[in-house]
Amino acid sequence: MAANRSKIKPSKKGRQRRRLRVRPGAAPGTLLLDPTSPPPTIQVVAFGETELEETAIDSLDRIGDYVGRHPVTWVNVDGLGAIETLERLGAHFNLHPLVLEDIAHTNQRPKMEVYDGACFFIARMPVPAHPRHTEQISIVLGENYVLTFQEFPGDCFDPVRARVRAGRSRIRTAGPDYLVYALLDSILDSYFPLVDSYQDRLEEIEARILESLDEEIVHDLFDLRHELEPHRRIARSYREMFSYLVREEAPLIGSHTEVFFRDCLDHTSLLIELLDDARETGSGLLDLYMSSMGNRMNEIMKVLTITATIFIPMTFVAGIYGMNFNQDASPLNMPELSWYWGYPFAWFLMLALAGGLLVYFRKKRWIGPAGSSKIRGRSMRPDPDRPSDIPDRRTGGGE
Repeated sequence: MAANRSKIKPSKKGRQRRRLRVRPGAAPGTLLLDPTSPPPTIQVVAFGETELEETAIDSLDRIGDYVGRHPVTWVNVDGLGAIETLERLGAHFNLHPLVLEDIAHTNQRPKMEVYDGACFFIARMPVPAHPRHTEQISIVLGENYVLTFQEFPGDCFDPVRARVRAGRSRIRTAGPDYLVYALLDSILDSYFPLVDSYQDRLEEIEARILESLDEEIVHDLFDLRHELEPHRRIARSYREMFSYLVREEAPLIGSHTEVFFRDCLDHTSLLIELLDDARETGSGLLDLYMSSMGNRMNEIMKVLTITATIFIPMTFVAGIYGMNFNQDASPLNMPELSWYWGYPFAWFLMLALAGGLLVYFRKKRWIGPAGSSKIRGRSMRPDPDRPSDIPDRRTGGGE
């Protein structure tokens, strides 16, 4: 990812910054851009089975030189800082005003919509520098072109560009619909390293729980849960979108590409399972932490209770012999006060009571190794010897 992504700054609570919203009651198609968005830069990749042109353009008038000359023209716009650029692109490709509105308002969920002569996709791409944040990627599929709009420079499309430049892959001959699949598949695959990082953090937190009970563990678990929730919602939106593409016939998407979208649906289901497993593991670790804290408190209370129980009879004996009744006033008053062995006898009696209680507690298994109730840390990681029916996720986009 490019360093420009650092411009997305988290708030004090680490939440994603709020996007600008149009005034309630505004006309449909109203464009309102974020003033912090960088100015747009346009990259054109036009290709066919044997030809390839790749260039950056500084004038929208030059787009007409590429669209139509090749089987597929991919126009990528980095930055949404100019309304004029969106309006001119919309006029050139005859885009619906609602499409331009969704491109400009970058708080959309993943979805797919069909318009006259075009299919419109909204995707959300994770930002590695800020795991709680996602960036909106807008994709327009036309008859012989693909438009992509990004909030900031830097993306996960380098493998797709490499396949286009290679010249021997299916992407050079399959058409613009396959290019859209490759882009969506690359975005989907970019979530798996993020999930791996969550699993690594969970393993680290588990080790910390088993070693010592740090108060920061609870904060780390809740922070991780807050990071997981938006990605779980996004993954479910992806499942709805790919289910529609698999179930319904969409214009401009050929039957040869539908099977690849089924592959995206499978990967989305796997992503949802991994995110749900991470959330359940986090909940299990929180329960383990609370159980360990409760067990520690029980151990402390047991020690205090045993100590108090031992000293109660000793205090009773000391209290009796501390009354100091005058023996001259009555023969019934404390005869041990004048006894030669009275003081050693009092100590012997108190120690005998304490020792007897300790023997009794051990015999009842309230103390000692058999009475220890420390929680043995059970690993939350999956058992490597346990068979699993979940297939390994792939690490790169398929051809």
